[in-house]
Amino acid sequence: MTDPTPTLPADPAVAVALAELRGTVAEGFATVNGSLALLAQRTDQTDKTLDEHGTRLAALERNRWPLPALAAVTGLGSMAVTLWQASH
Repeated sequence: MTDPTPTLPADPAVAVALAELRGTVAEGFATVNGSLALLAQRTDQTDKTLDEHGTRLAALERNRWPLPALAAVTGLGSMAVTLWQASH
C-alpha cells in the first residue's frame, strides 16, 4: 500500500516548477469557473426573455381577430354604406 502523503522532489528547481505549475492550473480553473458562471447567468437571462416573449405572443394570438370575421365585418359595412347611398 502506498503512503498518501506526497513526497517532495529532491531537486529544489523541480519543486519550484511544480509550485508554479500548480498556481497556473489553479488560475486557469478559476478563469474557466468564472466564464462558466457568466455563461450560466446569460443562459438564465435568455430563458427568462424567451418565456416573456412566449407569454406576449400567446396574448397577441388570443386577442387577434380571425381573418374571415374581419372580412365579414368589412363586407357588411360596405353593404350598409352602399344601401345608405342608394336610398338617398
